[in-house]
Parts: sequence; structure tokens; C-alpha cells
Amino acid sequence: MATETAGQPQTTGPAATAPARTPDVRPMRADARRNYERLLTEARTAFTEHGTDTSLEDIARRAGVGIGTLYRHFPNRTALMGAVFQGEVDALLAHARELADAPQPCAALVEWLRAIITHATTYRGLSRALMTASADDSSGMRRCSVPMREAGEALLTRAQRAGAVRPDVSISDLMQLTNGIALAVEESPDDPKLADRLLTLTLRGLKGENR
Repeated sequence: MATETAGQPQTTGPAATAPARTPDVRPMRADARRNYERLLTEARTAFTEHGTDTSLEDIARRAGVGIGTLYRHFPNRTALMGAVFQGEVDALLAHARELADAPQPCAALVEWLRAIITHATTYRGLSRALMTASADDSSGMRRCSVPMREAGEALLTRAQRAGAVRPDVSISDLMQLTNGIALAVEESPDDPKLADRLLTLTLRGLKGENR
């Protein structure tokens, strides 16, 4: 029904309170989905073989599409990297959940940090990209780095509450340390034990006074 306010009709009842419709998200067409998946596959291979600074034009060529198609799906390099690494990030997040109730909180934290280093060293240039993403809210890698920080924060807090890690240690520091270790390992491929040595040195600085 309608009422009059200042000479203007107003509608009351269900029509007045109905929420605005959210625009439907159109599913990706089959051909676009195929292009998307081919680009991810070829990017993952190229990043593994040649590093994350590999030519985007080469990735598009290997996927059998034009560079314009690549940019329609991934507006920049970091957006492509974020999509490629999402699977590995999901695995690391699942691992963090598995470690949430581990009997030794500090050992659980270190195990997870070691897994991050292993992941980061799989792709040349990834550790540097992650370090940059941590300080850039607009980076396409943020969707990877933010949940990782949250998962690490939970493990760190648990270890600190147990007195196994100093209270002044932050997850930001730890993520930068792990990326720094990964970068050092990347630059020293002939030293397979370097990551464990550097992580051990880091752990000695992390431990609380009663440990």
C-alpha cells in the first residue's frame, strides 16, 4: 500500500524492505576455463624450470593462447603467481591445522616454518616475491600471504603460551626470516643442509628463557 509524505507517495510493506539483488556471478565459459587451466599448468611448469620471472609471453605461447588472453585472466605477474601457488598454500594451511594440537608447540612451529622454506625454494624468485607481498597490500600475492600469516600466528601464539618462544617474537618477523632463509638456499643450491642450519640458528634465538 502507499502513504503520502510531503506530497510524495511512499511504498510500505514487503516491497519496501526487499533486499537489493546481488548480481549473479556468471560461470566461466568452457573455452575460457580450458584456457585458464592451461595457463596455470604452463605457468607452474615455467616457474619451476626457469623461476617466477620467466616470460609471460612464453607462458601464453606454451598454453596456446595470446598474451591478451593471459592478461584477461591474470592482470599482472603476481596475480598469476598467486593462482599458481594457491594449491601449495592450501596444503601448508592444512598442515598448520594438523599441527595445532601437537604435543610440542615449538617443534610444531618449526616444522611448519621448515615446510614453508621447502615450498618457497621450489620456485626461483618466490621467496623474494613473498617478501615484497608482505609490505604491499595491493600485491596479487596477498591472498596467499594473509592466510599464511594467520595460520602461523596461531602456531606462534600457542608456542609462546607454552613458554617455548619469546613473547616479543612476531609472525611478521618469522615470515620474513623464513623467506630470507629460502632466498639464501636459492642462492646456494650446492649446500643442501643450509636451510636446516639457518633454521636451527633462528630457533636458538626464538626460545624462551625457560627452554
